[in-house]
Amino acid sequence: MMVEEVKKTESKKLEEFKESDENKKAIAESEGKAVEVKKERKESTPAVTKVKKKGKKTEGKAELEREYIVPLRKGFLNVPHYRRAKKAVKTLKEFMVRHMNIRDGDTRKVKINIHLNNEIWFRGIKKPLTKIKVKAKKIGGIVYVELADVPKVVKFKMAREEKVKMASVVDKKGAKKTEKEKVEADKDKDGVDDKKEEDERKKAGAEKAASVAKEKNRDLKRTAQGKHAQKTVPVRKVLK
Repeated sequence: MMVEEVKKTESKKLEEFKESDENKKAIAESEGKAVEVKKERKESTPAVTKVKKKGKKTEGKAELEREYIVPLRKGFLNVPHYRRAKKAVKTLKEFMVRHMNIRDGDTRKVKINIHLNNEIWFRGIKKPLTKIKVKAKKIGGIVYVELADVPKVVKFKMAREEKVKMASVVDKKGAKKTEKEKVEADKDKDGVDDKKEEDERKKAGAEKAASVAKEKNRDLKRTAQGKHAQKTVPVRKVLK
């Protein structure tokens, strides 16, 4: 029985080998014929995975958006007067860690806006605000906190900062354009700036003058006339 099973398995292997592409190619090459081999098709990705790949561009959207009135008095009451504003900022961060689902408990993941920080520090380090209304957004595991009700003074400052930024950008672009125009105007047919040519000529002239002066000094040192060239003969008075 065992021998029969072994013979059957060997016969199956032979049949599979005969039907294989490699065997057909070898037979065709020996006979001088060409055999077409069917190419295996790649399995296409299902539509569900394609939709998932397209939906990756959702990093900029906020995961959570909330408004809070944060109490700060209890946080800085047991702290000396000269540390109260710092403690108020820290209590705000701890409040955001608790209420915005930051499981690590890391306060470094809470980013406070400059205007919000200035509002807490407005009355100095000894008298910070006792409570403040705040808007919080969670994006990519990081919480960004800013003022909910922005006062008019702060709005004016924000608008002025934006104007300064826009003006600086415009000035940079204008300066670049003017520099390019100047370079193009100064260029000759050679494609070299006139200023560069003048600088090179001046340098070459100065080098030539220096080399000529050195050669003259060497010649004067070698000759006897050079030693006494600047000296004058003493004039003697003639006695009558």
